[in-house]
Amino acid sequence: MSAAATSLNHSGPMNTSYDGCMFSKTIAGIAVLTLPLSCAFGQTSTAPPTVVAGIPVNYDEALVGTYALPDPLRLLNGKPVRDAKTWNNERRPEIVHLFEENQFGRSPERAAEMAFDVFDKGTPAFDGKAIRKQVTISFSKAKDGPKMDLLIYLPAKAAKPVPLLLNISFSANSVTVDDPGVKEGEVWNRDKKKVPGKQGFAFGKVNVVPLVEAGFGFATVYYGDIEPDFEGGLPYGVRQLYLKPGQTQPAADEWGAIAAWSWGLSRALDYLETDAGIDAKRIALFGASRLGKTVLWTGARDTRFAAVIACCSGEGGAALSRRNYGETIAHLTAPGRFPYQFCANYAKFAQHVDQLAVDANLLVALLAPRPLLLQTGDKDYWSDPKGEFLAAVSAGSVYTLLGAHGLETDQWPAAGTPIMHTLSYYMHAGGHGTIPSDWNQFLAFLQMHLKP
Repeated sequence: MSAAATSLNHSGPMNTSYDGCMFSKTIAGIAVLTLPLSCAFGQTSTAPPTVVAGIPVNYDEALVGTYALPDPLRLLNGKPVRDAKTWNNERRPEIVHLFEENQFGRSPERAAEMAFDVFDKGTPAFDGKAIRKQVTISFSKAKDGPKMDLLIYLPAKAAKPVPLLLNISFSANSVTVDDPGVKEGEVWNRDKKKVPGKQGFAFGKVNVVPLVEAGFGFATVYYGDIEPDFEGGLPYGVRQLYLKPGQTQPAADEWGAIAAWSWGLSRALDYLETDAGIDAKRIALFGASRLGKTVLWTGARDTRFAAVIACCSGEGGAALSRRNYGETIAHLTAPGRFPYQFCANYAKFAQHVDQLAVDANLLVALLAPRPLLLQTGDKDYWSDPKGEFLAAVSAGSVYTLLGAHGLETDQWPAAGTPIMHTLSYYMHAGGHGTIPSDWNQFLAFLQMHLKP
């Protein structure tokens, strides 16, 4: 899934219109709840509409139809992939290229002129339980060019480098974490203007203390620092730095906004690799909704990341596109909706999904053999939680080939029943996003694989 009922495409104040996700009216001003961590999205049991943007939506399993998925273990020339060497040297690069060409677009390497300004070098936070650091990452030499604020917390008593969870947020850092010492950033409002972070919405708040008490670091960035989340945002984000002379838009196979946000996460990792208090080999990613798509693509193309937790990534993320259920490529790429989040080539498959050379099972497979947790909600029909499960089932063959554990079942679990292997799946009872109890599963997953 990609769009939010909260008009996230404009990063503006909350409303209750249906725009792809399902949120309640009460989520502006989210509070940290009593469970260890909360990154709560609204939940709803209301049936979603059957027509969105003039395009029908199917929610009937009997009407899903038949489909054939691309085989993750068969090269484009038809030859089977039978060993890790062939996967790593031939099939994996082939799949990455197909996603770049047809869905997310090609993105550049790290800019040589990128700079780090560590303006908070280490301040006690949360009653001395954590050390806070803040860094501004400039993407160019221009003082007024795009830049990103990175907020970091490390356990105060850590005796050696720690694993870390890197979060990409819809909110400013000062809103994501309840810490008065955090610099107030700026966010994009629905009028496509930057305003102080506190004038944005409190969305996806995280309680850092349980993480640091468990031995993890935590870092977060605001996605709008990298690239605005609206049509016409190109002149204000990082993509405009890479336009060729005379070019006003990326080429049809060049990066959309999701690839730009993904690129920004890799630049955050560039900095985290320089911090002696962080074990850069044990950094996990977390993102929700369209940012769930973002962390999947980031982990797929940047193998430095050790693990990924993708929340309700839906269509264009972990949900199968060939499965006619919930949101479709046609909904994502319809004019006035979210075509800017993808490369222009993606729209060619809106009515011809069977011709798309990739599908979500291949995206999930690109994470292998690294740990991946797909978190969904059983009432998030638009995002097709079963479609995410089926994609993971298909990708399991790659995990097995590489000596890791896939889901090891093809039976869709009931809500509240986690499947915890290298490739993991958890569906809560509820709608789109996370609820506080999901963080119990996230912590268990992180402890299982990153071992603080």
